[in-house]
Amino acid sequence: MWPLALCLVALVVIVWTTNWIYKWSNPICNGKLPPGSMGLPVLGETIQFFKSQTSFDIPPFIKDRMKRYGPVFKTNLVCHPVVVSTDPEFSHFIFQEEGKSVVFWYMDSFMKLIGQDKLTTSTGAMHKSLRNMVMDHYSPNKQKEKILFEIEDVARRNLAIWSKQDSVEVKEVVTTMSFGLSSMKTMSYDPSMHAENLKDRFTTFLKGLISFPLDIPGTVFNKCLKVMVNERFYSTKKHGDFLDVLVEEMKKEEPLYNVESAAYFLFAILFASFETVSLALTLAINFISEHPSVLKELTDEHEAILKNRENVDSSLTWNEYKSMTFTSHVIDETLRLANIAPFVLRRAIKEIHVDGYTIPAGWTIMVCPPALHLNPEKYEDALTFNPWRWKGQGSNTASKSFMAFGGGMRQCAGAEFAKLQLSVVLHFLVTKYRWTKIKGGEIVRNPGIVFPNGLHIKVTENS
Repeated sequence: MWPLALCLVALVVIVWTTNWIYKWSNPICNGKLPPGSMGLPVLGETIQFFKSQTSFDIPPFIKDRMKRYGPVFKTNLVCHPVVVSTDPEFSHFIFQEEGKSVVFWYMDSFMKLIGQDKLTTSTGAMHKSLRNMVMDHYSPNKQKEKILFEIEDVARRNLAIWSKQDSVEVKEVVTTMSFGLSSMKTMSYDPSMHAENLKDRFTTFLKGLISFPLDIPGTVFNKCLKVMVNERFYSTKKHGDFLDVLVEEMKKEEPLYNVESAAYFLFAILFASFETVSLALTLAINFISEHPSVLKELTDEHEAILKNRENVDSSLTWNEYKSMTFTSHVIDETLRLANIAPFVLRRAIKEIHVDGYTIPAGWTIMVCPPALHLNPEKYEDALTFNPWRWKGQGSNTASKSFMAFGGGMRQCAGAEFAKLQLSVVLHFLVTKYRWTKIKGGEIVRNPGIVFPNGLHIKVTENS
């Protein structure tokens, strides 16, 4: 009797497991899904996706599946069904569908951190209003000389500090510099006024963004931001920063957000305005160090600016910044090759039918910039750092083949602000100083970029 019962139980388990595995491997779809594999039950293909690499090439996970399935394929990552796009036209289409058939999305840990149901997923009039607020405060075109002076002041002070040290680890010091500028413009943050160092807390959180969900609302960082918003809300003093703009909106009869959502929004602004800039500047310095011809042309361009002045030590002007053509090429090439944002995520809110395939509602769509930026049909010798490839193409922020700042209605509102910071720092670095690379510079992508051995340089002031 017992052997028969055990056999029946085993049979039920086998049938149920087989059925479950079949459903996992063949998701329900009212049409034809893109080709690909859903991987192992629960795990999907997550382990393969997060495998480290030590080059700037297209991640092996993506490259292998492009060869096997084509430019658009399905997979499962971190328990989410995903359609990956490496196709310029399809990726462009997805960005244009923002608020129609797709919405902003990210990994669970990040969405919990910034508020999945709050500002980053806002659409329509609310998103337009928030974007305009950011553009009004951070757009250099609206505050040219003021923003330029602020960035120049920060660059001068920090470079002087670097030059007095035996060596500096570039990512660390540019992070400190960039966070100082961003936190000042965002909320007039003064570290001497707070027991907790906001930069250190912030940097710690960034390390866990692509991992498992975190209990962010209870952290010191989130509490610190809420305290700042509360204090400012009940204060009559104006600081001229972005938090003033938020507080003014919060005091309206029908405000867009409360203290909690304002704190989330402050985090999102800090994340977008400082971490990517500091990484881009570190990579630019590393690339320039390895390419003497690039350093020479960059130096020539900036020394020409000084020679055309009546007073060589006068402040940078907006016209001088706009004349930095080769500098802009160096920045674009750094962003193209580095792919600081290795993927951009959206979530389908209704079925999407394109090129004979159907993407079910609720699925994640992953646009893969490295596949676009390293496409040999668009970029000759795609893995070579070559700023001259941008000659005659003007200043780039977004196109079907260049998505360093995203695309569509959620294209980075601070793109010009970021490029301005990079340009100003490079101006003073190549005209007032020289540097020697001591060690490091190797990268590991997993999938974001880290420097396992740092990038150590010796900065010396020109005599």
